[in-house]
Amino acid sequence: MLHNTDILSNIPPLGGKDPATTQHREVVARWRVPMYGKVYEIEFEHGTASGKRVLWIDKQEVFRRDWMFKLVGEDMFKLEDKRCIIRVDPMPGFRYSYSLYVDGKSYEQFTESQAKALKTWEAKLGDNFYRIVLEKNTLNIYVNGKLIEENGEFVDGGTDTTFLEDGNTFVLSARTSGNKREGIVHQLTVNGTEVLDSGGTLL
Repeated sequence: MLHNTDILSNIPPLGGKDPATTQHREVVARWRVPMYGKVYEIEFEHGTASGKRVLWIDKQEVFRRDWMFKLVGEDMFKLEDKRCIIRVDPMPGFRYSYSLYVDGKSYEQFTESQAKALKTWEAKLGDNFYRIVLEKNTLNIYVNGKLIEENGEFVDGGTDTTFLEDGNTFVLSARTSGNKREGIVHQLTVNGTEVLDSGGTLL
């Protein structure tokens, strides 16, 4: 995971042999931002000779500014409904640092708050990969970035939310732990097999 002060150099072009991405790119910083069940990859290009700035989100160019006389400063953009800022600051030796701010928080603060607000499971079933994200405050459930519509069914001690994906049965259970500090315990099963959070894999 990259921090705000990370500076990348000698990064090869991305995208394999795709002609749209094999042109020379000066990517100096990358961030991975979790939001609403998705993880957005943000890449920032900065031409230190020309002042060029290019923002890419998930390999899609969002903005491009060529031949900027001012090499430092801020660029604002929106990610979903969040206001984001990339700040370029000077460093000794004609170098630069790159900082990302999301919804008024530094990248580190935002990802830390998201880690507390979200619970994530990952499962691979055959050739299919699933990333299930629960927003604890809203109880929204996302599967591969898509919000599902199913509602939880009340059972003894909590709720079970059942949804189907590609013929596979997912059940997200919420149970009271009985411990005030631990609060609600969430568990995900797929076809009756438990998936460990943040990287559980089924074959």
